Amino acid sequence: MTKIALITGGAKRIGAAITRLLHQEGFNVIIHYHQSQAQAAALNDELNRLRPDSAAIICADLNIVNHPNDLSHFAEQCARRFGRIDVLIHNASSFYPNDLGDTHDALLAAWEDLLLTNAKAPLFLTHALLPKLKAAQGCIVSLLDIHADAKPFVGYPIYNMAKSAHQMMVQSLALELAPGIRINGVAPGANIFPDSHNPQLNHQTKAAISASIPLERIGTPDDIAQAVLFLIQSSYITGQILAVDGGRSLTLKGG
Repeated sequence: MTKIALITGGAKRIGAAITRLLHQEGFNVIIHYHQSQAQAAALNDELNRLRPDSAAIICADLNIVNHPNDLSHFAEQCARRFGRIDVLIHNASSFYPNDLGDTHDALLAAWEDLLLTNAKAPLFLTHALLPKLKAAQGCIVSLLDIHADAKPFVGYPIYNMAKSAHQMMVQSLALELAPGIRINGVAPGANIFPDSHNPQLNHQTKAAISASIPLERIGTPDDIAQAVLFLIQSSYITGQILAVDGGRSLTLKGG
């Protein structure tokens, strides 16, 4: 029986690498996107040319988790497309810095957005899809961050808090959902740089980051995708966080 994977934020970057690899491994894939319509449509066409009727796209703002009827409709749409959900990948995420010198309103807006995409949505999407995942004895993989594990990324306090909450969700739900559903996390290090232009991420800075990594190179989205596939296929692993960072977490200060 063909297994079905739903990948949030699955249209580009790490999400697209995960989508392509799972499709290559025989999964049918549901590619969730919000604003990346062109990328989602192109990836959907690419995969369906390789294997007809094996990929689908679905658009949703993750804010739907604040609206029970909309969230229920989204879950039903996903489940109806191929009749089941075997794997849920929490990949969609906001990522940007915060300055504690910002106004209250600016910090509050960042809090609402970063906590939504990095913690709240994964929990409530999981809840909405639980019946389908239980029926399939499925699994969940969350994309986390090496900085969530007591090694905060300076300049990103709210993001750090949100990813730490997401990591605790993985560990908590591993107990709550066992033995029927497994849930694990993949924590990237310097595997991909932000899309937007950031003057702090110039060539010199990227070279310094590479030199600080024990394997002396930046990772790739495919490295993350391979780790996700490993956790999907590993039936005796749950509640674990796999760092895919070239050893970088070993060099970071933390508790």
